[in-house]
Amino acid sequence: MSALGRDFFKAKLAKLPAMPPPPLGALPEELEDLDIDEDIPDAFDDNDDEHHDPPLDDSSSASSASSTSTIIAPPTSIPELGTVRRRNNLEPIPWTHHFSENLHLTPSTNPTSHFNAYYTPNSASGPLFVTHHGAGSSGLSFAVLASEIRKILPEAGILSFDARGHGGTSTANDQDFTLSTLSDDFYEAVQAAKEQLRWDTLPHIVIVGHSLGGAVVTDVAKRGLLGDKLLAYAVLDVVEGSAMDALQSMQSYLMTRPVGFSTLNQGIEWHVRSRTIRNGRSARVSVPALLYDYNSGGGGGVGSDTAAAAGANGRPWQWRTDLGRTQPFWEGWFIGLSKKFLEAKGGKLLILAGTDRLDKELTIGQMQGKYQLLVLPEVGHFVHEDAPEKTAVALVEFYKRNDRTAIVLPKKVWEM
Repeated sequence: MSALGRDFFKAKLAKLPAMPPPPLGALPEELEDLDIDEDIPDAFDDNDDEHHDPPLDDSSSASSASSTSTIIAPPTSIPELGTVRRRNNLEPIPWTHHFSENLHLTPSTNPTSHFNAYYTPNSASGPLFVTHHGAGSSGLSFAVLASEIRKILPEAGILSFDARGHGGTSTANDQDFTLSTLSDDFYEAVQAAKEQLRWDTLPHIVIVGHSLGGAVVTDVAKRGLLGDKLLAYAVLDVVEGSAMDALQSMQSYLMTRPVGFSTLNQGIEWHVRSRTIRNGRSARVSVPALLYDYNSGGGGGVGSDTAAAAGANGRPWQWRTDLGRTQPFWEGWFIGLSKKFLEAKGGKLLILAGTDRLDKELTIGQMQGKYQLLVLPEVGHFVHEDAPEKTAVALVEFYKRNDRTAIVLPKKVWEM
Protein backbone atom coordinates (compact mmCIF):
# COMPACT_ATOMS: atom_id res chain seq x y z
CA MET A 1 0.00 0.00 0.00
CA SER A 2 1.29 3.45 -0.85
CA ALA A 3 2.16 6.03 1.78
CA LEU A 4 -0.83 8.09 0.61
CA GLY A 5 -3.16 5.11 1.15
CA ARG A 6 -1.76 4.42 4.64
CA ASP A 7 -2.26 8.04 5.66
CA PHE A 8 -5.85 7.91 4.38
CA PHE A 9 -6.76 4.80 6.41
CA LYS A 10 -5.02 6.11 9.55
CA ALA A 11 -7.20 9.21 9.38
CA LYS A 12 -10.32 7.04 9.04
CA LEU A 13 -9.36 4.72 11.93
CA ALA A 14 -8.74 7.65 14.25
CA LYS A 15 -12.40 8.62 13.93
CA LEU A 16 -13.74 5.16 14.89
CA PRO A 17 -15.08 4.61 18.47
CA ALA A 18 -12.93 2.89 21.10
CA MET A 19 -13.03 -0.88 21.56
CA PRO A 20 -16.10 -2.07 23.47
CA PRO A 21 -15.78 -2.79 27.21
CA PRO A 22 -15.49 -6.31 28.70
CA PRO A 23 -18.61 -8.52 28.29
CA LEU A 24 -21.25 -8.65 31.00
CA GLY A 25 -20.61 -12.35 31.44
CA ALA A 26 -17.05 -11.85 32.71
CA LEU A 27 -16.38 -13.34 36.11
CA PRO A 28 -15.93 -11.02 39.11
CA GLU A 29 -12.47 -12.46 39.74
CA GLU A 30 -11.44 -11.40 36.24
CA LEU A 31 -12.73 -7.87 36.73
CA GLU A 32 -11.91 -6.99 40.31
CA ASP A 33 -8.49 -5.50 39.48
CA LEU A 34 -9.64 -3.69 36.34
CA ASP A 35 -10.52 -0.02 36.09
CA ILE A 36 -13.87 -0.55 34.40
CA ASP A 37 -15.03 2.49 32.46
CA GLU A 38 -18.12 0.91 30.98
CA ASP A 39 -21.43 1.04 32.75
CA ILE A 40 -24.04 -1.66 32.80
CA PRO A 41 -26.76 -1.03 30.20
CA ASP A 42 -29.88 0.80 31.28
CA ALA A 43 -31.74 -2.42 32.06
CA PHE A 44 -29.09 -2.94 34.73
CA ASP A 45 -28.78 0.77 35.61
CA ASP A 46 -26.67 1.13 38.72
CA ASN A 47 -26.20 4.86 39.20
CA ASP A 48 -28.17 7.41 41.14
CA ASP A 49 -29.52 9.18 38.08
CA GLU A 50 -33.23 8.95 37.41
CA HIS A 51 -34.11 6.04 35.17
CA HIS A 52 -37.68 5.30 34.24
CA ASP A 53 -39.34 2.62 32.20
CA PRO A 54 -42.11 3.90 29.94
CA PRO A 55 -45.42 4.08 31.83
CA LEU A 56 -48.10 1.52 31.23
CA ASP A 57 -50.43 2.52 28.41
CA ASP A 58 -53.37 4.45 29.86
CA SER A 59 -55.64 2.83 27.33
CA SER A 60 -54.90 -0.62 28.72
CA SER A 61 -56.86 -2.39 31.39
CA ALA A 62 -54.29 -1.19 33.92
CA SER A 63 -56.13 2.10 34.19
CA SER A 64 -59.68 0.79 33.89
CA ALA A 65 -62.13 0.37 36.73
CA SER A 66 -61.93 -3.39 36.43
CA SER A 67 -60.02 -5.26 39.14
CA THR A 68 -59.73 -8.45 37.09
CA SER A 69 -57.64 -8.03 33.99
CA THR A 70 -54.51 -9.24 32.28
CA ILE A 71 -51.84 -6.70 31.40
CA ILE A 72 -48.67 -7.35 29.46
CA ALA A 73 -46.34 -4.43 29.92
CA PRO A 74 -44.28 -3.29 26.92
CA PRO A 75 -40.71 -4.59 26.92
CA THR A 76 -37.92 -2.29 27.96
CA SER A 77 -35.42 -1.60 25.21
CA ILE A 78 -31.84 -2.43 26.15
CA PRO A 79 -29.11 -0.39 24.40
CA GLU A 80 -26.16 -2.14 22.84
CA LEU A 81 -23.28 -2.71 25.22
CA GLY A 82 -20.91 0.20 25.03
CA THR A 83 -23.44 2.83 23.93
CA VAL A 84 -23.49 4.18 27.49
CA ARG A 85 -20.04 4.91 28.83
CA ARG A 86 -20.28 6.25 32.34
CA ARG A 87 -17.89 5.17 35.07
CA ASN A 88 -19.03 1.93 36.65
CA ASN A 89 -20.23 2.36 40.25
CA LEU A 90 -20.76 -0.61 42.52
CA GLU A 91 -20.62 1.27 45.80
CA PRO A 92 -23.40 0.35 48.26
CA ILE A 93 -26.31 2.75 48.60
CA PRO A 94 -27.55 3.28 52.19
CA TRP A 95 -31.17 2.56 53.12
CA THR A 96 -31.65 6.26 53.94
CA HIS A 97 -31.95 6.99 50.21
CA HIS A 98 -35.27 5.11 50.11
CA PHE A 99 -36.79 5.00 53.61
CA SER A 100 -37.36 7.51 56.40
CA GLU A 101 -36.67 5.27 59.40
CA ASN A 102 -35.02 2.03 60.42
CA LEU A 103 -37.31 0.51 63.06
CA HIS A 104 -36.53 -2.18 65.61
CA LEU A 105 -39.88 -3.73 66.44
CA THR A 106 -40.53 -5.95 69.46
CA PRO A 107 -44.12 -7.22 69.80
CA SER A 108 -45.51 -6.95 73.33
CA THR A 109 -47.11 -10.37 72.84
CA ASN A 110 -43.79 -11.96 71.82
CA PRO A 111 -40.84 -10.10 73.37
CA THR A 112 -38.30 -12.66 72.13
CA SER A 113 -38.82 -11.50 68.52
CA HIS A 114 -37.00 -8.41 67.29
CA PHE A 115 -37.92 -7.37 63.76
CA ASN A 116 -35.66 -5.10 61.77
CA ALA A 117 -37.84 -2.95 59.50
CA TYR A 118 -37.55 -0.04 57.09
CA TYR A 119 -40.36 2.48 57.16
CA THR A 120 -41.68 5.57 55.43
CA PRO A 121 -44.88 6.93 57.02
CA ASN A 122 -48.13 7.39 55.15
CA SER A 123 -50.35 10.45 55.41
CA ALA A 124 -53.63 10.31 57.31
CA SER A 125 -55.51 9.43 54.13
CA GLY A 126 -52.86 7.30 52.46
CA PRO A 127 -52.46 3.52 52.41
CA LEU A 128 -49.64 1.52 53.98
CA PHE A 129 -47.88 -1.01 51.74
CA VAL A 130 -46.47 -3.83 53.91
CA THR A 131 -43.99 -6.10 52.12
CA HIS A 132 -42.49 -9.54 52.66
CA HIS A 133 -39.34 -10.54 50.79
CA GLY A 134 -38.37 -13.93 49.38
CA ALA A 135 -36.11 -16.57 50.92
CA GLY A 136 -32.53 -15.38 51.29
CA SER A 137 -33.43 -11.75 50.62
CA SER A 138 -34.27 -8.85 52.97
CA GLY A 139 -36.62 -5.92 53.44
CA LEU A 140 -34.28 -3.76 51.36
CA SER A 141 -35.28 -5.81 48.33
CA PHE A 142 -38.22 -3.34 48.14
CA ALA A 143 -36.14 -0.18 48.64
CA VAL A 144 -36.18 1.21 45.10
CA LEU A 145 -39.79 0.11 44.65
CA ALA A 146 -40.72 2.05 47.78
CA SER A 147 -39.26 5.24 46.32
CA GLU A 148 -41.06 4.68 43.03
CA ILE A 149 -44.39 4.18 44.80
CA ARG A 150 -43.89 7.44 46.69
CA LYS A 151 -43.15 9.31 43.46
CA ILE A 152 -46.56 8.29 42.10
CA LEU A 153 -48.51 8.32 45.38
CA PRO A 154 -46.74 10.64 47.89
CA GLU A 155 -49.35 9.97 50.60
CA ALA A 156 -48.51 6.24 50.64
CA GLY A 157 -46.39 4.65 53.37
CA ILE A 158 -44.17 1.57 53.16
CA LEU A 159 -43.22 -0.89 55.89
CA SER A 160 -40.67 -3.47 54.78
CA PHE A 161 -39.25 -5.84 57.41
CA ASP A 162 -36.68 -8.62 57.48
CA ALA A 163 -38.11 -12.10 58.06
CA ARG A 164 -36.70 -14.30 60.81
CA GLY A 165 -33.29 -15.65 59.92
CA HIS A 166 -32.77 -12.79 57.47
CA GLY A 167 -31.19 -9.34 57.61
CA GLY A 168 -31.21 -7.76 61.05
CA THR A 169 -34.16 -9.67 62.51
CA SER A 170 -33.66 -12.12 65.38
CA THR A 171 -36.11 -14.46 67.12
CA ALA A 172 -36.04 -17.23 69.69
CA ASN A 173 -35.76 -19.76 66.84
CA ASP A 174 -34.34 -18.38 63.62
CA GLN A 175 -34.48 -21.84 62.02
CA ASP A 176 -38.29 -22.17 62.19
CA PHE A 177 -39.43 -21.30 58.68
CA THR A 178 -42.85 -22.95 58.71
CA LEU A 179 -45.45 -20.96 56.78
CA SER A 180 -47.71 -20.46 59.79
CA THR A 181 -44.78 -19.10 61.83
CA LEU A 182 -43.82 -16.64 59.09
CA SER A 183 -47.45 -15.50 58.79
CA ASP A 184 -47.63 -14.97 62.55
CA ASP A 185 -44.39 -12.98 62.32
CA PHE A 186 -45.94 -10.78 59.64
CA TYR A 187 -48.93 -10.01 61.84
CA GLU A 188 -46.77 -9.42 64.91
CA ALA A 189 -44.47 -7.04 63.01
CA VAL A 190 -47.47 -4.96 61.91
CA GLN A 191 -48.90 -4.91 65.45
CA ALA A 192 -45.51 -3.99 66.89
CA ALA A 193 -45.31 -1.07 64.44
CA LYS A 194 -48.77 0.05 65.59
CA GLU A 195 -47.61 0.00 69.22
CA GLN A 196 -44.24 1.64 68.69
CA LEU A 197 -45.51 4.34 66.31
CA ARG A 198 -48.59 4.90 68.51
CA TRP A 199 -51.22 4.54 65.85
CA ASP A 200 -54.78 4.73 67.18
CA THR A 201 -55.77 2.13 64.62
CA LEU A 202 -54.17 0.34 61.72
CA PRO A 203 -54.22 2.24 58.40
CA HIS A 204 -55.68 0.66 55.29
CA ILE A 205 -53.10 -1.89 54.18
CA VAL A 206 -51.99 -3.43 50.90
CA ILE A 207 -49.68 -6.41 51.44
CA VAL A 208 -47.08 -7.35 48.85
CA GLY A 209 -45.00 -10.53 48.83
CA HIS A 210 -42.24 -11.77 46.54
CA SER A 211 -41.58 -15.50 46.05
CA LEU A 212 -41.73 -17.02 49.57
CA GLY A 213 -43.20 -13.69 50.65
CA GLY A 214 -46.03 -14.25 48.17
CA ALA A 215 -46.94 -17.45 49.99
CA VAL A 216 -46.80 -15.60 53.32
CA VAL A 217 -49.05 -12.69 52.32
CA THR A 218 -51.52 -15.11 50.74
CA ASP A 219 -51.66 -17.08 53.99
CA VAL A 220 -52.11 -13.84 55.97
CA ALA A 221 -55.00 -12.86 53.70
CA LYS A 222 -56.58 -16.31 53.82
CA ARG A 223 -56.44 -16.41 57.64
CA GLY A 224 -57.88 -12.89 57.88
CA LEU A 225 -55.16 -11.79 60.31
CA LEU A 226 -55.47 -8.10 59.41
CA GLY A 227 -59.27 -8.03 59.41
CA ASP A 228 -61.04 -5.28 57.49
CA LYS A 229 -57.88 -3.17 57.36
CA LEU A 230 -56.60 -5.34 54.52
CA LEU A 231 -57.60 -3.74 51.22
CA ALA A 232 -55.85 -6.12 48.86
CA TYR A 233 -52.78 -8.29 48.37
CA ALA A 234 -50.24 -8.70 45.58
CA VAL A 235 -48.02 -11.69 44.84
CA LEU A 236 -44.81 -11.28 42.86
CA ASP A 237 -43.53 -14.09 40.62
CA VAL A 238 -44.59 -17.20 42.46
CA VAL A 239 -47.31 -19.75 41.72
CA GLU A 240 -47.74 -23.19 43.16
CA GLY A 241 -47.09 -25.28 40.05
CA SER A 242 -43.89 -23.65 38.84
CA ALA A 243 -42.60 -23.20 42.40
CA MET A 244 -42.94 -26.92 43.14
CA ASP A 245 -41.17 -27.74 39.88
CA ALA A 246 -38.34 -25.31 40.66
CA LEU A 247 -37.67 -26.95 44.02
CA GLN A 248 -36.22 -29.95 42.21
CA SER A 249 -33.28 -27.87 40.98
CA MET A 250 -32.90 -25.55 43.97
CA GLN A 251 -30.01 -27.45 45.55
CA SER A 252 -28.15 -27.45 42.24
CA TYR A 253 -28.58 -23.69 42.03
CA LEU A 254 -27.26 -23.20 45.57
CA MET A 255 -24.17 -25.25 44.75
CA THR A 256 -23.34 -22.90 41.87
CA ARG A 257 -23.37 -19.77 44.02
CA PRO A 258 -20.04 -18.41 45.28
CA VAL A 259 -19.26 -19.47 48.86
CA GLY A 260 -18.30 -15.90 49.63
CA PHE A 261 -16.81 -12.72 48.22
CA SER A 262 -13.55 -10.86 48.73
CA THR A 263 -15.31 -7.52 49.05
CA LEU A 264 -18.86 -6.26 49.42
CA ASN A 265 -18.59 -4.56 46.01
CA GLN A 266 -17.72 -7.92 44.47
CA GLY A 267 -20.91 -9.36 45.97
CA ILE A 268 -22.95 -6.59 44.36
CA GLU A 269 -21.18 -7.14 41.06
CA TRP A 270 -21.85 -10.89 41.10
CA HIS A 271 -25.59 -10.31 41.51
CA VAL A 272 -25.68 -7.99 38.52
CA ARG A 273 -23.24 -9.85 36.29
CA SER A 274 -25.03 -13.15 36.92
CA ARG A 275 -28.34 -11.39 36.16
CA THR A 276 -29.73 -12.49 39.51
CA ILE A 277 -30.73 -8.84 39.93
CA ARG A 278 -30.89 -7.03 36.62
CA ASN A 279 -31.01 -3.52 38.00
CA GLY A 280 -27.71 -2.32 39.44
CA ARG A 281 -29.37 0.60 41.21
CA SER A 282 -31.47 -1.84 43.23
CA ALA A 283 -28.60 -4.30 43.77
CA ARG A 284 -26.48 -1.57 45.35
CA VAL A 285 -29.02 -1.06 48.13
CA SER A 286 -30.40 -4.60 48.55
CA VAL A 287 -27.31 -6.84 48.28
CA PRO A 288 -25.36 -5.41 51.28
CA ALA A 289 -28.12 -6.69 53.60
CA LEU A 290 -27.60 -10.22 52.26
CA LEU A 291 -23.94 -10.45 53.30
CA TYR A 292 -21.85 -9.98 56.43
CA ASP A 293 -18.12 -9.69 57.05
CA TYR A 294 -16.96 -12.88 58.79
CA ASN A 295 -13.75 -11.18 59.95
CA SER A 296 -15.73 -8.50 61.78
CA GLY A 297 -17.51 -11.10 63.92
CA GLY A 298 -20.97 -10.33 62.50
CA GLY A 299 -23.67 -12.96 62.61
CA GLY A 300 -24.74 -15.13 59.71
CA GLY A 301 -26.49 -18.32 58.75
CA VAL A 302 -23.58 -20.12 57.07
CA GLY A 303 -21.99 -22.94 59.03
CA SER A 304 -18.88 -21.84 60.92
CA ASP A 305 -16.61 -24.34 59.14
CA THR A 306 -17.70 -23.13 55.72
CA ALA A 307 -17.40 -19.49 56.73
CA ALA A 308 -13.94 -20.04 58.27
CA ALA A 309 -12.72 -21.83 55.14
CA ALA A 310 -14.04 -19.06 52.90
CA GLY A 311 -12.48 -16.41 55.13
CA ALA A 312 -9.15 -18.22 55.00
CA ASN A 313 -9.37 -18.21 51.20
CA GLY A 314 -9.80 -14.45 51.09
CA ARG A 315 -13.59 -14.39 50.81
CA PRO A 316 -14.78 -13.04 54.15
CA TRP A 317 -18.11 -11.68 52.92
CA GLN A 318 -20.58 -14.48 53.69
CA TRP A 319 -24.29 -15.06 53.09
CA ARG A 320 -26.40 -14.09 56.11
CA THR A 321 -28.98 -16.78 55.40
CA ASP A 322 -28.10 -20.38 54.66
CA LEU A 323 -30.84 -21.28 52.18
CA GLY A 324 -29.86 -24.95 52.33
CA ARG A 325 -31.14 -25.11 55.91
CA THR A 326 -34.61 -24.01 54.77
CA GLN A 327 -35.06 -27.07 52.52
CA PRO A 328 -37.33 -28.99 54.96
CA PHE A 329 -39.88 -26.16 54.67
CA TRP A 330 -39.93 -25.63 50.90
CA GLU A 331 -42.91 -27.79 50.02
CA GLY A 332 -44.94 -26.46 52.95
CA TRP A 333 -44.53 -22.93 51.61
CA PHE A 334 -46.15 -23.61 48.27
CA ILE A 335 -48.54 -26.58 48.55
CA GLY A 336 -52.09 -25.26 48.20
CA LEU A 337 -50.90 -21.74 47.32
CA SER A 338 -53.05 -21.37 44.20
CA LYS A 339 -56.23 -22.44 45.99
CA LYS A 340 -55.60 -20.04 48.88
CA PHE A 341 -54.74 -17.20 46.54
CA LEU A 342 -58.07 -17.56 44.73
CA GLU A 343 -60.17 -18.08 47.88
CA ALA A 344 -58.79 -15.38 50.20
CA LYS A 345 -60.86 -12.23 50.58
CA GLY A 346 -59.70 -8.96 49.05
CA GLY A 347 -58.45 -7.69 45.72
CA LYS A 348 -55.82 -9.94 44.13
CA LEU A 349 -52.91 -9.04 41.88
CA LEU A 350 -50.38 -11.48 40.46
CA ILE A 351 -47.26 -10.06 38.76
CA LEU A 352 -45.17 -12.55 36.80
CA ALA A 353 -42.07 -12.50 34.65
CA GLY A 354 -43.78 -14.75 32.09
CA THR A 355 -47.14 -16.41 31.40
CA ASP A 356 -45.41 -19.81 31.32
CA ARG A 357 -45.33 -19.63 35.13
CA LEU A 358 -49.12 -19.97 35.42
CA ASP A 359 -50.40 -23.34 36.60
CA LYS A 360 -53.75 -24.86 35.61
CA GLU A 361 -55.69 -23.61 38.63
CA LEU A 362 -54.56 -20.03 38.21
CA THR A 363 -55.12 -20.15 34.46
CA ILE A 364 -58.74 -21.16 35.03
CA GLY A 365 -59.10 -18.52 37.75
CA GLN A 366 -57.76 -15.83 35.41
CA MET A 367 -60.21 -16.86 32.70
CA GLN A 368 -63.00 -16.52 35.27
CA GLY A 369 -61.83 -13.01 36.19
CA LYS A 370 -60.96 -13.82 39.81
CA TYR A 371 -57.78 -11.74 39.92
CA GLN A 372 -55.69 -9.29 37.94
CA LEU A 373 -52.61 -10.58 36.14
CA LEU A 374 -49.68 -8.42 35.03
CA VAL A 375 -46.85 -9.87 32.96
CA LEU A 376 -43.54 -8.00 32.84
CA PRO A 377 -41.40 -9.32 29.97
CA GLU A 378 -37.63 -9.17 29.95
CA VAL A 379 -37.24 -9.27 33.74
CA GLY A 380 -35.99 -12.01 36.01
CA HIS A 381 -37.39 -13.55 39.18
CA PHE A 382 -36.85 -10.32 41.15
CA VAL A 383 -39.49 -8.48 39.14
CA HIS A 384 -39.80 -5.64 41.68
CA GLU A 385 -36.06 -5.00 41.62
CA ASP A 386 -35.60 -5.44 37.87
CA ALA A 387 -38.54 -3.20 36.93
CA PRO A 388 -39.39 -1.07 40.00
CA GLU A 389 -41.08 1.70 38.00
CA LYS A 390 -43.53 -0.59 36.23
CA THR A 391 -44.19 -2.56 39.41
CA ALA A 392 -44.90 0.67 41.30
CA VAL A 393 -47.35 1.87 38.66
CA ALA A 394 -49.18 -1.47 38.82
CA LEU A 395 -49.35 -1.49 42.63
CA VAL A 396 -50.62 2.09 42.88
CA GLU A 397 -53.32 1.47 40.26
CA PHE A 398 -54.20 -1.76 42.04
CA TYR A 399 -54.59 0.11 45.33
CA LYS A 400 -56.80 2.77 43.72
CA ARG A 401 -59.13 0.14 42.29
CA ASN A 402 -59.53 -1.43 45.72
CA ASP A 403 -59.61 1.75 47.83
CA ARG A 404 -62.89 1.56 49.74
CA THR A 405 -62.32 4.95 51.38
CA ALA A 406 -63.08 6.62 48.05
CA ILE A 407 -66.57 5.13 47.96
CA VAL A 408 -69.26 7.60 49.06
CA LEU A 409 -72.51 5.87 49.97
CA PRO A 410 -75.80 7.74 49.45
CA LYS A 411 -77.55 9.05 52.55
CA LYS A 412 -80.27 6.92 54.08
CA VAL A 413 -83.82 8.27 53.95
CA TRP A 414 -83.88 9.22 57.64
CA GLU A 415 -80.57 11.10 57.25
CA MET A 416 -81.88 13.43 54.56
